[in-house]
Amino acid sequence: MKIMFFNITHGRKLFKPVAFIKHCHTRYRKKPKYGTRYLKEGSNIFSFNAWDDVEWDEAKEQEALNKVQQNSMIKFSPDEIGKFNSEADKFWNAFYDIHDNKFFKDRHWLFTEFPELSSTNDEKLNIFELGCGVGNTIFPLLQYNTNQLLKVYGCDFSKKAVDILRESENFDAKRSQVFVLDVTETDWNVPFEENSIDIIVIIFVLSAIHPDKYKGIVTNIHKYLKPGGLVLFRDYGRYDLAQLRFKPGRSLGENFYVRGDGTQVYFFTQEDVKELFEEAGFVEKENRADRRLQVNRGRLLTMYRVWIQAKYQKIN
Repeated sequence: MKIMFFNITHGRKLFKPVAFIKHCHTRYRKKPKYGTRYLKEGSNIFSFNAWDDVEWDEAKEQEALNKVQQNSMIKFSPDEIGKFNSEADKFWNAFYDIHDNKFFKDRHWLFTEFPELSSTNDEKLNIFELGCGVGNTIFPLLQYNTNQLLKVYGCDFSKKAVDILRESENFDAKRSQVFVLDVTETDWNVPFEENSIDIIVIIFVLSAIHPDKYKGIVTNIHKYLKPGGLVLFRDYGRYDLAQLRFKPGRSLGENFYVRGDGTQVYFFTQEDVKELFEEAGFVEKENRADRRLQVNRGRLLTMYRVWIQAKYQKIN
């Protein structure tokens, strides 16, 4: 069930929720999947930092659409757009030169949202992460998995990111292997065979790539997964706060933008993801919009986040 909010405003005005499911009163227990902190009628929206399963009304949806229409005008030349694509690795190398491993936090929520990643037995398990960055997924996998037969592979097209990951004291060369790979290439040079990977993880990765490249990437994902293997996907959703914050002149295409540092970002719908994977032969196991309302209680600001989370299986 979802919650519908009406008379939604920003700043110091409070939201007026009209539905109530359940309210979580403790912050210390392990959170269940999808979260359980919901607003009830009469609640102060600023009593917590975030609320789960926030569904917009038509007015809010139209407001977001208007912002996207305003910031979607393309002002870059074709040559400039081509440069952002062809030199994407350079922009990400520069990003990691500046931020090293301090920008992204380790994803300790992985096992809540994707329990398939938790392996307690000693059966062989091969996991491959596309766009591993500096290890924010790989390190929690190695830290919390007790399976000694676990093998975690990771690739990134930023050599700088891969170097930072390898040099970390948390990197375990016996249980993991990372390498530089541009996943937009037709043929992948990887250290494993086709049909050999149990789980492929793509978290906030496809959005950084031009949408024209998605089909080729998903085709290769299908090639290297075992029959019955899973794809675990999470990425930016349409009308996420990050999309609405773009100023006019940063658009590269429909729902596709470039940040000030040259890195790119696309914002998905559930339909985008469904079509992409099912056309490649996958079976859908999960596809949901994770909508959350985050608040700044000090400044009394509201911030809407939208992520798409999905699971797809390669059929036997």
